[in-house]
Amino acid sequence: MQSSFWKGHEMHQRMIVAVSAIVLGVATTVALTFAATTQQRDQRGQALQVAAAADLRLALTDVARLYKDQTGHEATLIFGSTGQLTQQIEQGAPFDLFLAANESFIERLKTGGLTVPGTETRYARGRLALANSPNLDPPVTSLDQLTADSIRYIAIANPEHAPYGTAAQDALEALQLWGVLRPRLVYGENIQQAMQYVQTGQADVGIVAVSLALPSTLRWTIVPQDLHRPLDQALAILKRTRKEEEARAFVRLLLGAEGRAILEKYGFEPPATR
Repeated sequence: MQSSFWKGHEMHQRMIVAVSAIVLGVATTVALTFAATTQQRDQRGQALQVAAAADLRLALTDVARLYKDQTGHEATLIFGSTGQLTQQIEQGAPFDLFLAANESFIERLKTGGLTVPGTETRYARGRLALANSPNLDPPVTSLDQLTADSIRYIAIANPEHAPYGTAAQDALEALQLWGVLRPRLVYGENIQQAMQYVQTGQADVGIVAVSLALPSTLRWTIVPQDLHRPLDQALAILKRTRKEEEARAFVRLLLGAEGRAILEKYGFEPPATR
């Protein structure tokens, strides 16, 4: 009886080992297949990673759509403040192409050896707009009206890392309003967030980008350009890219007639010549 028991026990153990081996083999095959598929996707199917200043959110979405139609390639757009995106690139963020709202940040990356030499170029000049929230009546039409008692909160992008915020500060300082209005200022992490504060009524007015105000339903006026340093916007292909040809194709489209027409549609001016 004891012998039969142990024989049955051994057969049971062998069956468990055999089943485990099959399960392990299937799992290994699935894992290897997944790894191979992921590697192929990374090599062949990953979208072009385009980091861009937040003022480009609408315009660049149109460009990316046209890029896909013409080339069949996807472009993933990552928007943020120019300063924060620059820091991410310096820390190793895997972007292929960077479109900044101020060329000084492209120069900084170039000096750090993080751009593909010769790809650094201006693509547009941005403009500031004074935009009114839907709740503000009557609307303000000039910066010197911002001292009115009816204006409680004024939205701008954070000047510490957002070029449009720096330009807004320039303009207010030029009119000797910065110190007076500073207690009323609310900062967006980027110009898109500042615009959202105005659209939702969290701020009464905002000094924002024309490229975001123009297609909106808000009442707005353009800020005189002589009140701030020019918003000369520049781009560069990044050194760590593995998609340089795709990035060059995107840049050609942006700088070509079709791309220029899209930028003009959203209020961007042609780039100043050096």
